[in-house]
Amino acid sequence: MGLGDKFKNKAQEASGKVKETVGDATNNENLQAEGVKDQAAAKAKQAGEAVKDAAKDVRDDLNK
Repeated sequence: MGLGDKFKNKAQEASGKVKETVGDATNNENLQAEGVKDQAAAKAKQAGEAVKDAAKDVRDDLNK
């Protein structure tokens, strides 16, 4: 996973946490839910990138 992708995913996760917190504080269920959704999407992207990284490592080891 590229450094830019890691940064974007962490930024999306952080933004989602802020939305969730603000939604909780203001009793805005829509904003809170959007924050949870953003965090879940960022974590899913991170997991997908980790799988790609692991597959690349395995492929590199096999080619040695």
